[in-house]
Amino acid sequence: MTITLTKVQRISLEKVAPGLSEVFVGLGWDVKATDTGQDFDLDASVFLLNANGKLISDAHVIFYNNQTSPDPEKSIQHTGDNLTGAGEGDDEVIKINLKKVPADIQTILIAVTIHEAEVRRQNFGQVQNAFVRVVNSQTNEEVVRYDLVEDYSTETSMIMAELYFKDNEWRLNAVGSGYQGGLQALLERYK
Repeated sequence: MTITLTKVQRISLEKVAPGLSEVFVGLGWDVKATDTGQDFDLDASVFLLNANGKLISDAHVIFYNNQTSPDPEKSIQHTGDNLTGAGEGDDEVIKINLKKVPADIQTILIAVTIHEAEVRRQNFGQVQNAFVRVVNSQTNEEVVRYDLVEDYSTETSMIMAELYFKDNEWRLNAVGSGYQGGLQALLERYK
């Protein structure tokens, strides 16, 4: 049974899916029927943060151009860039082995940005049906889902959710915060 979260709601993954070890985080979206004269290209990114909420290194940003976490276990993997977001279901996926994530990674921040948003005059107000979900990789069952329902008519990047390690267990926070400036602005925020 899927647990549906609302903005800023938190949940223990251990309580809703005891023993959960391997997950994939699926992100999806649709573009509203607006004509900007350009295709939309949304990109999922993951920021691996330390206990102080700071990016550990540039190699700890996982996205279409750096698809694997730097740890020897390769515990976090981006499965590739979807250039259109067309079709049903997950548009981009990040695989995470929760048991193998190194101890220095305390938060896995899940973000979505619009590629070249300023040049293309695009924002999240032109996006609909955006969601993030956590799925048990072993059973393919959706565990937790957060649907973005607010209007973000000026934002070009979104922090969708964060997985964080607290009291010896992984938890999920449905963040839903929008920002202007794309991926670079998010990088500056967490450096």
